[in-house]
Amino acid sequence: MSDKKTARAARAFDVRTFIAALIGLYGVILLLTGIFGTSDADLAKADGLNVNLWTGLGLLAFAIAFQAWAMLRPVRVPPRKDPEQ
Repeated sequence: MSDKKTARAARAFDVRTFIAALIGLYGVILLLTGIFGTSDADLAKADGLNVNLWTGLGLLAFAIAFQAWAMLRPVRVPPRKDPEQ
C-alpha cells in the first residue's frame, strides 16, 4: 500500500470522525424531536424551554467543531523506512 493510500485510510478511520458522526446523528434526532415532537406539557415541565431543540443545536455545533478539528489537523502517518513491506 502506498503512503498516500495509508494516509487516506488513517484519516478515514480517525476516531474523531466517528465521534462527530455519532454526536451529529444524536443532534439531528433531538433537533427534529424538538421541532416536531414537543408538546405544551413538555414545555410546561421545562419552564417554557424547548430542551430537545437547544440540546440538538448544541450537539450539532459540537459535531461540526469536532469534524472541523479532524479536517484541519489530520492524522499524520510517518513514512515507512522500507517501501517493500
